Amino acid sequence: MKTSRIAKAAVLAASLSLTAPLVLAQNVAVVNGKGVPKARVDAMVDQILKQTKGQGQIQEKTPDLVQKVKDEVVLREIYVQEAEKRGLQTSADYRTQMEFARQSILIRSLFADFEKKNGTTEDEARAEYEKFKAGKGDKEYRARHILVETEEQAKDLIAQLNKGAKFDDLARKHSKDPGSAENGGDLDWANPENYVPEFSKALTQLEKGKYTTEPVKSQFGYHIIELEDVRSAQFPSFDEVKAQIMQHQNQAKLQKFREDLKNKAKTDYKFSAN
Repeated sequence: MKTSRIAKAAVLAASLSLTAPLVLAQNVAVVNGKGVPKARVDAMVDQILKQTKGQGQIQEKTPDLVQKVKDEVVLREIYVQEAEKRGLQTSADYRTQMEFARQSILIRSLFADFEKKNGTTEDEARAEYEKFKAGKGDKEYRARHILVETEEQAKDLIAQLNKGAKFDDLARKHSKDPGSAENGGDLDWANPENYVPEFSKALTQLEKGKYTTEPVKSQFGYHIIELEDVRSAQFPSFDEVKAQIMQHQNQAKLQKFREDLKNKAKTDYKFSAN
């Protein structure tokens, strides 16, 4: 009987010695007798990669990154052990901060789950792209303008143009539009919808090479507009803007989801207008 117990103890000791390397391999370190699991390192690395990807950056899982994360994880264990030894985990501030952290994690998970299940499809993005193209029309205009404060100033400049003055010279000298004056009033190629209605209407009624013979009044002042050229509208291809469209639509869906939850909630609280 005694021999049997000794044999069993020997077998158990041998088994423990075989499994010990496996247990140790699951930890990246032991701090004051407590193991720091490798899974903690893996989770932090994955979180970093997700965050950088979400920010549009490229981050690879390199040995240097893994080593830095190991350093951070082990340091955290050292600091946490000291904090717990001092009983800080029982403080009111700790409990408050933990509640804030719990709420933040749950809210972030809620929104991530919604986006995962309701993400914009390529068909939805393409439909939005075609809708945008249709709304912009099929023509773009290249124009110059001179912006002044009064109708009298505008009429005086038109009189000078009628006598042969150069449009770009007058724009540089008299226009109060800082974005175009130094370029002789040049507004580059643009869709008429980019301008205020009064400007757009006058522009699209001009013949190429002509300027408005009457001042065009808008909220900014009085314009003199010259149409240089017209061309078919230039649009980027769908593939060039697909990512931006999908991101925009995803944001819009998430915003609606947030508003719907807010509006459906039964509460006596009154939110501010902002």
